[in-house]
Amino acid sequence: MQFATREELKRESSSASSLPRAVWKTPEELASIVSQFASSDGWLDRVRLSTERRWYERLYQGPSHDIWVISWLPGQSTGFHDHGDSSGAFVVATGVLQEHRPAELPLVIHPGQGRAFGPDCVHDVRNVSQAPAISIHAYSPPLNEMNEYELDGSGLLLREGISIPPAILDRESQVSGWKPASQTSSSGIEQMLSAARARLRRLSPDEAHEAVARTDAILVDIRPEGQRAIEGSIPGALVVERNVLEWRFDPASSARLPIAVSNDLRVIVFCSQGYASSLAAAALQDLGLWQATDIVGGFQAWSAAGLPIAPPIVR
Repeated sequence: MQFATREELKRESSSASSLPRAVWKTPEELASIVSQFASSDGWLDRVRLSTERRWYERLYQGPSHDIWVISWLPGQSTGFHDHGDSSGAFVVATGVLQEHRPAELPLVIHPGQGRAFGPDCVHDVRNVSQAPAISIHAYSPPLNEMNEYELDGSGLLLREGISIPPAILDRESQVSGWKPASQTSSSGIEQMLSAARARLRRLSPDEAHEAVARTDAILVDIRPEGQRAIEGSIPGALVVERNVLEWRFDPASSARLPIAVSNDLRVIVFCSQGYASSLAAAALQDLGLWQATDIVGGFQAWSAAGLPIAPPIVR
């Protein structure tokens, strides 16, 4: 196999963006963007699962950055690659991923955790767990080039002819093994939701209200701050946003809440409509909190049932 230098490949590829660098996002800014985006649940119905290769979709493209969602079944990986001239960041929304950078030990990344990097980063990301994973990615300038590498005893070798030009990305054709949903045998987020909910004894709003009143059950609000400000809140509910949920309730975590001392804790999770909360409750069960569950219909169903709420914040 012939290999080209990175400089040779870059001279042959188009520029990533015509915008001045001053408007590009930093890796730290991109990390904040993906974290906030992942904490919402508006993107969940876009997700598909592919048994052939990991699946992706670009959810947003603006002048300074773009945002992608990627789903990973067990064993799926990217291989070593860069991102052209783009900086980037990603966060794991659900499941577990592993990132490997040359000359570094592999890093296991759990829900709410992520990585940020500059344009010189080369890495491999893979799902080495036994369950599906979903991650949110952002790049600045918007991603328009990727180069693949092979790792041998002397280090990374850039593979010739693997640069991905902008036109290919815009058509959502195959990128380093990625395929759009229309070209794969795939199943949607409903499969993940069904698998999660099959493990839960989900509660209606009235049942959740009674459980909190009569037992030591704890209501946990995982909605982001902006959503709580718009919709209102449930008095007495503990606010733990989705990106830190596992760390707050794992009894073995150094970042756990004072109440999280036992896997017998009964946690009742809710989001806005009862979708993200099902995945979150299943994740808590994976940690060992066997009584974790969620509210059917989420906060909106609770409010519609006439149960106590604190009104939205008026600014």
